[in-house]
Amino acid sequence: MTLPVVKLDQGIHVMHLFYTIDRDLWADLPDGAVNEAKEKLEALLAANTGPCEPRIDLYATVGPRADVAFMVFAAELGALMQLHRDIENCFPAGGLDCVFDYLSITELSEYASSEEDSRQMLIQQEKLTPDTDEFNQRFAAIRKKIGEYEHYRLYPEMPAWEVMGFYPMLKRRDGADNWYSLDFETRKKLMKGHATVGRKYAGRVSQLISSSTGLDEWEWGVTLMAHQIDALRDIVYEMRFDEVTARFGGFGPFYVNLRVDCGQLWDHLRL
Repeated sequence: MTLPVVKLDQGIHVMHLFYTIDRDLWADLPDGAVNEAKEKLEALLAANTGPCEPRIDLYATVGPRADVAFMVFAAELGALMQLHRDIENCFPAGGLDCVFDYLSITELSEYASSEEDSRQMLIQQEKLTPDTDEFNQRFAAIRKKIGEYEHYRLYPEMPAWEVMGFYPMLKRRDGADNWYSLDFETRKKLMKGHATVGRKYAGRVSQLISSSTGLDEWEWGVTLMAHQIDALRDIVYEMRFDEVTARFGGFGPFYVNLRVDCGQLWDHLRL
């Protein structure tokens, strides 16, 4: 059966999958079945190594909440669905139990600085005169930076760092702490301060914020890449004091994962 073709006008689809394994089932598999599963998964991963999409990243989850995690990227929704099934079909029937899954899409932030914001910043803060050479050079550089930011926000190329943290979140709608009752300018001002905190962690944390409003009980999925686990703790802790989080942030379960290849996963899980 051919699935309907569903693409976004801009951006791609993202899926996070977290599984536990049935150790009793794996222990009873016939000779060769374990290696067959490993070979299938190795082939699937090798076929999906795009810098952005199609891409499947493999992780071992730290702690008993899950055993193995996959982060999947695809431009087309049916392709994402197929990759999900292809992953599960690599394993013996009943060998995996999905304990958490998250569907989202990449998006541009409505609070990011626009070209007009940048133009006004050059005039008001840097005191540059419009249409002069200096102004035009600075404005061209800013426009290029905005374009690159927007491209990688919509078509992320996540670094292959050792640690991946993931959690879903939402903005509260509780009485006086209702994010959606604030006017746009207030929200934009608050988010500017929030983003300033995040930028302090450049080089320590690389993040992907993907949207799931209308797709899940949560509104965004947050993926944080790092070399060390304390970087995840530090950025989340510092953001706790930001008003956007302190008043309006709501959070789901946190998953911490180590990037692995198939051989490392098999050895770690003793499959």
